[in-house]
Amino acid sequence: MIMNVINSNGKLVIISGPSGAGKSTVVDLLLKNCTLPLKLSVSATTRPPREHEEDGVAYHFLDEQAFLLLRDQDDLLECMDVFSSGFWYGTLRETVTSGLNQGLWVVLEIDIQGAFSVLDSIPDATTIFIHAGSIEELERRLTNRGTDTAESIARRLQVARDEMSLSEQYMHQIINSDPMQAMSDICSILEKVGG
Repeated sequence: MIMNVINSNGKLVIISGPSGAGKSTVVDLLLKNCTLPLKLSVSATTRPPREHEEDGVAYHFLDEQAFLLLRDQDDLLECMDVFSSGFWYGTLRETVTSGLNQGLWVVLEIDIQGAFSVLDSIPDATTIFIHAGSIEELERRLTNRGTDTAESIARRLQVARDEMSLSEQYMHQIINSDPMQAMSDICSILEKVGG
């Protein structure tokens, strides 16, 4: 089980936030600019790739049968059907374990329910919640993104309201009004954790 990696030099960093808050942009900047030994844990999903997404980079794209087999074999640290969309998302246990055992800072960009599940196994993870500052700003970003239907946006905004109500349970909160600044703030937080 994952518990055997807690004594390693590696650290687990959990970054969550509502859909549209800019988590992926900030995490990408963090991986490119922060000097800590960061490694992104690429999640698995059953949803089809979007036009610009590459398998193994954005996600590990799996069919439902393969995903559920991983779940049933306890090869996922956490998993769920996000937004009740019919698509599963999950964190591959081996990716986290191997990264921590190599002394890396493994970054999980996962939703709040997934974060709480992971914290059951690895309670000393550093948790960071990224948000847009307001529901109105989040709605504007989701609409401008152009990848979701009005119904999907409404569902995502309801989930965002629920997530915001739980954000105080995270160690750190970052408002992403400027991705470079948000990245810099997160890097500073992690450097203090490592110090």
